[in-house]
Amino acid sequence: MDRPPFADGLGRVVTLAEVDDDNWRAVADVAPHDDQREFVAALAARYLLLSARGGLWNSLAVLADGGVVGHVMWAHDAEGGAYWIGGMVVDAAEQGRGTGRAAVRALLARLASRPDCREVRLSYHPRNRAAARLYESLGFTPTGEREDEELVVALAV
Repeated sequence: MDRPPFADGLGRVVTLAEVDDDNWRAVADVAPHDDQREFVAALAARYLLLSARGGLWNSLAVLADGGVVGHVMWAHDAEGGAYWIGGMVVDAAEQGRGTGRAAVRALLARLASRPDCREVRLSYHPRNRAAARLYESLGFTPTGEREDEELVVALAV
């Protein structure tokens, strides 16, 4: 598995941080391009609420050179044993710079360091070609399963 530091296409160091009193507002305001709202929430605030109220997901701020540029969350399926990635949103102004790729690589490294992590899964809508290209290029493969309308892919770590 790759190790830090992870950089985007501009050479900025991309890291993940806990959502806290200092950054939660900036994370909540992260918004994708309008045409991506079919696939992700209109604001990362929805994912923050899901993490705070749902009891399963853990939100992280995506930072580029220390500034908030996105959101991603993870969960552990205790029954199935897999770790899951969800709720990834890169702010529209930050897209196309490799920030999403660097964020996923950083999260994969973080999850792979957990002693019980053997597999990471995620799901995406089949029409979300950008997500499909990203996850395929990182080595995720289809499981043949679906979560609602989304395809489930997995990566052994």
